[in-house]
Amino acid sequence: MRSRPPKAEIIRLVERVLIKMGERSAEVGVVLTGDAEIQRLNRQYRRMDQPTDVLAFALREDSFTPQPRGLHRHLLGDVVISVPTARKQATEQGHSLEQEIAVLIIHGLLHLMGYDHERSPVAARAMKRKERELFRAVYG
Repeated sequence: MRSRPPKAEIIRLVERVLIKMGERSAEVGVVLTGDAEIQRLNRQYRRMDQPTDVLAFALREDSFTPQPRGLHRHLLGDVVISVPTARKQATEQGHSLEQEIAVLIIHGLLHLMGYDHERSPVAARAMKRKERELFRAVYG
C-alpha cells in the first residue's frame, strides 16, 4: 500500500472539485501530515487536544464574497489531512486510502467555501449531500 496518493492525483482532484464548485480561478493549499502535527493544529486553532482527519483554514472571512477578477488567482485557504487517520478510516470504511483522502479533500474544500456541518443538523445534511454530489461528479 502506498503511503500517500501521488501529488498529481491530488492536484487533479482539487482542480476538478473547484471547477464543479464554480471556483475556476481559486487556489488552495493541501498539506498531508501525521497525527501529531494535526493534533497540534487542532489544539492551537480549535482548542481540541486530539488528532482529527481534516482541518480547513479559510483565508476569506465570508467564503461566498466574490473575489476581484484580475491576473491573480484568489486564495481560498488550506486543507490539512492526517494520512494515518485517513488510512485508518479507509480501512474501517472498506475503501482505498486514495478514496478516503478524496473524501477529506472535498470535505475540507467545502469548509473553505463556507459550508459548516457543526452549525446545525440542517447544515450538516446539506454539507453531506454536497460531499456525495461532488464525489460522484468527480469519480463518476
